[in-house]
This record gives sequence, structure tokens and C-alpha cells, in this order.
Amino acid sequence: MNPHLVCVGGEDHRLRIPFLLALRERGFRVTAVSSDMGNAFSLHGIAHRRLGFDRFTSGGGEWGALGAVRELIAELRPDIVQSFDTKPNLLTPLAVRGQVPVVRTINGLGWTFSSLEPRALALRPIFCGLQGLASLWTAMTVFQNRDDQVFFERYRLLGHDKARLIRSSGIDPKAFSTARYRGPSATTMRESLGLQSAEIIIFVGRLTRQKGIPTLLKAVPRVLSERPNARFVLVGPQDSEGPFAVNRADIDRHAPHVIALGSRQDVPALLGMADLFAFPTQYREGIPRVLLEAGLSGLPIVASRMPGCNDVVEDGWNGYLVAPRDVDGFASRIIEILSDRARGKIMGGRSVGLIRERFSLSWVVDQYCELYKTVLGAKYRGSLARSAPAILMEEGARSPRLGEARQ
Repeated sequence: MNPHLVCVGGEDHRLRIPFLLALRERGFRVTAVSSDMGNAFSLHGIAHRRLGFDRFTSGGGEWGALGAVRELIAELRPDIVQSFDTKPNLLTPLAVRGQVPVVRTINGLGWTFSSLEPRALALRPIFCGLQGLASLWTAMTVFQNRDDQVFFERYRLLGHDKARLIRSSGIDPKAFSTARYRGPSATTMRESLGLQSAEIIIFVGRLTRQKGIPTLLKAVPRVLSERPNARFVLVGPQDSEGPFAVNRADIDRHAPHVIALGSRQDVPALLGMADLFAFPTQYREGIPRVLLEAGLSGLPIVASRMPGCNDVVEDGWNGYLVAPRDVDGFASRIIEILSDRARGKIMGGRSVGLIRERFSLSWVVDQYCELYKTVLGAKYRGSLARSAPAILMEEGARSPRLGEARQ
């Protein structure tokens, strides 16, 4: 039996299925734990267990989740646990308390450390305290961008655990290209949406205030004043976004120049029909996957100058970075790219090689495998690609798992 890795995440955990499949190919036995229903995992033969992580609430309910994580890990008996997303990153180390090595990946600092709202400001000291406490039972903390690592180091949130920088959860360029090739052509997509001759600015992500949708909507009249054939296509969930959701009326008042498509399964094809990718986030991102997809699609990008975005976009080279909430800045850069399509195409083409070189799934998974090898070094020696029986013969009995350690 190969080393058993339990990977814990939130409701978007299914987006890491390629990452988990690649780990499985490298010899891990993988179980996913998330607040997702799990159907997507089952389709790929990945074992899945559901746990509720409500990203809109905090308080007493989290203590119940803490106990649920503890019980589930004791039942699953993993060799190593990997966590992603804010609440799983806090709850998992606190639940396991060092009895199984935990690797947590900080994929962005989220709303609490991005918003200037009073509630977010009030929660920051609490979350900092919890992050510091969680670090006491974390074997390794992975950061997806250097800005977040500096933040943790500055405020001493790492405790005694070690830190490593691994940019993103990776993207498979070949699989993305295949999905785009198998989907409808750009012409077909445009025709289906009535956008045959339009200049298309596309956004993919949650339709929330934190993702900067209000900024983008305010930029629409300015862009139309100089590019009257421009159309904005918004792709992503809205109804599931609770108190952060953008009001549907705010979107509809810009019709027909703004089209909200909701969640879609054909994002590669939608990106293929676009002329520009806009990402006005106000959020401290890890490495936004949508920017990697836009880059592989050869789109010039106009994004906020925020952690994570500036790891993908080099200002003036493959796109532009604009201060968050800068309506005029976003409008001006969008107009600039649409007004010089040849230069925009050159900028977008530069991203393709960048994504393939710096963020490819195989490179990211290689780094995680090396990390897991280091973390498991006290129990296993040698390559993780070897079978567990061979490792056990070399090392003797395995150290006690969570459930056994209580006896």
C-alpha cells in the first residue's frame, strides 16, 4: 500500500482533481475531503468524504467542524494530510495536533486580510492568532506567492514549522488545449451568444464585490464611450455567494453590453472567443487559476495589482496591472488593448510560454512530491514512488497513526 494522503479543502476543491490525479500517478493513495458533494471526485475514482466548511460564518459552529475533522482523520488513518483554503488550513492542524504530519497551503489570505470593512478589520487579530496556533502543529506551510510568505514571516505566524514557495496548484497545458479543441469554435461560441463582431472582455470567477465586479461595471460606460462595440461577459456563480454577491440588478442595468452567464463547464471555449481578460479583484489571491487559463488562451490581461496577480502578469509585458478599485485605470487599459489589437495579441502570446514554464502541473506536483518526501522522512526513506511494503521492510514498523496514538 502506497502512502495515504488525505487532502482537505473547501467547496471548490474539485478544481484540484488534476493535482490529486497526478499525485496518485506518482504513487500516493489519495482521499479528498471537502464541502463539495463529491460527484466530480467519484467520476475520477478518487475517494471523497464530505465535511461542511461554511466560508460565510465564524464562531461556535467551527468547534463542531473541528471535532468532525478530528474524527474523520482518525477514521481515515492517513500517513500525511494536505490542506487548502482558509478554514481547512486552520481547522486541520488544530484537529490533528501533530499526530499526523500536516502540510497546509496558503492559497491567498482572503476576505479577512483584503477588505477594509469593520468586521474584517476586527477579525484580523483573531485569525492571526489562530494561524499562529495552527502553525504549532503544522509540519510545513506552502505559500503560492512571496507576498503571503512575507506577511506570515513579518507577523510571526509560522511558529516552528518550515515554509516553502510553490506557485499555484498547477495547470495541465495539454489537457486545457484538448478541452478547448474539443469545444465549440470561437465563431460558434460568438454566434450562440449573439456576439459575432463584438470586442469581448471576459471575466471568470465568483460574481462578488471582493472580486471587483462593481469596479468592472463602473468601467463599462467609459469603455463604451470609445469602443462602442465592446461587450463584457461575466462567467461564474452568483447565487451561492451569500452576503458578498453582486446585486443582479446592478448587472442587468448594463444590458445588453454586459452578459452574465453563470457557472459554465466550457470555460476554455469561452476564453477562446474573447479578446481580453479582465480581473479587477480586491482579494489577496494565491495564484488565480483563471489567470493561468487566460494566459494559456493567449489573452492579454488587465488585472489588479494584488498578491497573486502580479505573479502572473508583468505590467506592460503580457498585460497591465491596475490599482484595485481604480475604475478609470481599468477602463483606460482595456481601451488601450482594444485599440491596438496587434499589440494585444503579442502581449497575450507571451503568457502562453510563461504559464507552461512556471505553472505547469507536472512541475508543481514534482515540488509537492519532494516536499512530502521530506515531511515523511522520519517514517519513510527513499523514493515515494516505491511501494509501502518495500519501505516498511527497510524502516520497520510505522509510527502510530492518529487513532492508535490515543491508546
